[in-house]
Amino acid sequence: MSFPLLTATAALPAIGAIATAAVPAARRTAAKWLALLVSLATLALGIAVLVRFDPDGDRYQLTESHWWIKDFGVRYELGVDGIAVALIALTALLIPFIILAGWHDADPLETGSRRWRPTQGFFALILAVEAMVIISFEATDVFVFYIFFEAMLIPMYFLIGGFGDRAHEHGEEAASTQRSYAAVKFLLYNLVGGLIMLAAVIGLYVVAGNFSLQEIAEARANGSLDMATNTERWLFLGFFFAFAVKAPLWPLHTWLPNAMGEATAPVAVLITAVVDKVGTFAMLRFCLQLFPEASKWATPAILVLALISIIYGALLAVGQRDIKRLVAYASISHFGFIIMGIFAMTSQGQSGATLYMVNHGISTAALMLVAGFLISRRGSRLIADYGGVQKVAPVLAGTFLIGSLATLSLPGLAPFVSEFLVLVGTFARYPVIGIIATLGIVLAALYTLVLYQRTMTGPVKTEVAEMPDLRLREVLVVAPLVVLLIFLGVYPKPVTDIVDPAVKQTLSDVQKKDPQPEVEAAK
Repeated sequence: MSFPLLTATAALPAIGAIATAAVPAARRTAAKWLALLVSLATLALGIAVLVRFDPDGDRYQLTESHWWIKDFGVRYELGVDGIAVALIALTALLIPFIILAGWHDADPLETGSRRWRPTQGFFALILAVEAMVIISFEATDVFVFYIFFEAMLIPMYFLIGGFGDRAHEHGEEAASTQRSYAAVKFLLYNLVGGLIMLAAVIGLYVVAGNFSLQEIAEARANGSLDMATNTERWLFLGFFFAFAVKAPLWPLHTWLPNAMGEATAPVAVLITAVVDKVGTFAMLRFCLQLFPEASKWATPAILVLALISIIYGALLAVGQRDIKRLVAYASISHFGFIIMGIFAMTSQGQSGATLYMVNHGISTAALMLVAGFLISRRGSRLIADYGGVQKVAPVLAGTFLIGSLATLSLPGLAPFVSEFLVLVGTFARYPVIGIIATLGIVLAALYTLVLYQRTMTGPVKTEVAEMPDLRLREVLVVAPLVVLLIFLGVYPKPVTDIVDPAVKQTLSDVQKKDPQPEVEAAK
């Protein structure tokens, strides 16, 4: 029996979460180091998954399959394709940076505060989320996926509501109220999506007789499982609704600005760079494979919603006064590009969408974590409270600039390649949608450059005159992300080589081929 690498990759952070939570309250520093070491060991296992995966091999590799609830046909089935491998690597990579960036975010509050912050709980919850996200990327049994897709809401609820941002313009009491509101809104939106998906999961079992993704997809492909058209469409909508909430797609997006605004910067990165990727990943893995005809039927409406997300998110980002909410609305716009690429049903679009998931995770982490370091120094999230930072903290300002330029997809930085592929892939089949979507690029340049101008340039405000530059720990967080942004911007081939075969197989599932160019290339 081969070593269960996929199980180990998900189990290690889960065990680490329990061990971290069990550290005595007086040993806060020990809990931090334990969580960091567990995250680094998980990264090593994620690299092992990446190394052992063969892009030219079977569609699902490193598979594991054991009966879990035999009477109900539920198997503990795991397997990864190229898309899952890329996202597991992204998750395992970002968690150590999230832990390092949040090193002091759960320290006890100042004397006299009524709130006590259990440091061990903060880091244990981050590891628990990591475990659930990784196994969601690995699960090829629909029921197993659903369990962890929903379970990750519990630690995220406590991270948002219990360990929120200390910087609030109206004081701690107002901050506590806003955190509670954001946490409840996050939970309710995602629970409603999950309940609708549960009904669809049950309906799928009634129709197919099992929960195995591979068996159902094969039965659909060879004609042994023939779903009625209306049945397939209703089941597709049940799955897609839950994934669109998680993604988030307009108009199901409104929980994200609240959650990211009230969470600490590392938790905000955990939300949008890690957890939300499960939604877009699941659209590729489950919606397109299980319901190919319904996916094609719904494509026009989904592309319109994605286009609205792109423009709407960018427009609201332009008008934001709060740095973190600006990044949140920018992420809504970026997720619109990802979903547009998925449902363009072209190899360029879907490769770009998958690459976008990876690049968005890195670029958002870089920008939001630097923004968190900035906010922790000044104690305010308001853009108007800053000015002239580049003169007193040039390293902080420089990394903030690189994160901002990556957010607007500047050529030479990683997001540019993925956004270009998405637009090319969309234009090849839906030229009008592709043309309008380019407006999102213009608006991105506006909100990111205005943000940098108002916070980093101009006269030095009195409140930031003594602001310290990035410390060693903070440089260790940001520098690798900046290097990755530049490396993948110049040479994205390592990621595209992994995801392209899986994209081609997904297109085959929905029986779509790339449109032929109207003009033949010169030979």
